[in-house]
Amino acid sequence: MDLADPRAVAERLAATGYLADDGVATAAFLAIRMRRPLLCEGEPGAGKTSLAVALAEALGLPLIRLQCHEGIDAAQALYEWDFPRQLLHLRALEAASGGALDADEAERSLYTSRFLLARPLLRALQERCVLLVDEIDRADDEFEAFLLQLLDESAVSIPELGEVRAEDPPIVILTSNRTRELHDALKRRCLYHWVGHPSVEREVQILRSRLPGISQRLAEQVAAAVRKLRELELLKPPGVAESLDWARALMCLDGGVLDAETANRTLGAVLKFREDIERAQAAGLAELLVE
Repeated sequence: MDLADPRAVAERLAATGYLADDGVATAAFLAIRMRRPLLCEGEPGAGKTSLAVALAEALGLPLIRLQCHEGIDAAQALYEWDFPRQLLHLRALEAASGGALDADEAERSLYTSRFLLARPLLRALQERCVLLVDEIDRADDEFEAFLLQLLDESAVSIPELGEVRAEDPPIVILTSNRTRELHDALKRRCLYHWVGHPSVEREVQILRSRLPGISQRLAEQVAAAVRKLRELELLKPPGVAESLDWARALMCLDGGVLDAETANRTLGAVLKFREDIERAQAAGLAELLVE
C-alpha cells in the first residue's frame, strides 16, 4: 500500500469524507504499517466505527463487521456447522450405501469446508479486508479471551479441521465505548487511541464536508451549540452523528440560521433523552446559541 506516512492516510480518509486529526491518522498508519490491531475507545458518536468504514473505503478493501453484544459466542463470531445440510448428506449416504454405510468415513465427510458456515472472524482470515470488532466492551470476558489467538497470530483453531491462518492478515479495528474495562491481555495486543469529540473548527469542516449544501454560518452555529451541549451534564452527550442529524433537520426546514425557537423545535434531532432536552432548555437555548 502506497501510504508513506500519516499525512497520506489522512488524505485517503479525507477523500472518503472522514476528516482525521493527526492522532487518528497516525494511529491508523501505525496499525497498517506494524500490522497490529488498533483499539479505539471514546464517547459514543465520536467517529470510532466511522474510522473503520472510511479506512476500508480508502484502501479499497471489503469491510467485515462483527457487532458485539452480551452473550456473543464463537458460533456467532467464528463459524458453525450447517447441521440441516449435514443431515441431508448423511441420509443420502445411507441411501446410496444400501445399509452398508462406513461410520468413520461418513463422519469424516460431514466435517469439511463444504458444510462450514463462516462467520465474520473466519471470513476475515480468508480474504484481505478491514475487520471491525465493534463495541467489544459489550461482550463478556470469555469472548474477549477467545479473541486473543486471532489478534496474536491471525489464526484460529477449528477442532474438526485444524488451524486456519490468514495468508494476508486483516487490518483490525476494535472499538469500545468503555462501558466496562477491557482486560490487559487484550490491550497488550493492540495499539491504542482515544477518539475524542472534534474541536469546533474541525466539526465545522466535517459538517461542510458531509453536507455540501450547508452554509458556513449554519455549520458554525451548529458546531458551537453542540460543543456547549457537551459541556452540560447530559445522559447522552451528542456525537458527530447527532451534529449531522441536527444540521440536516435545520436544512430540511430551510433554516439558514439557528435561533432559540428553531433550536427548541429540533432538539430531538441532537438529544435523545427527555431529561437531556429538559436540561438544555433549562440552561437557556438563547444563551446556548451565543458564540
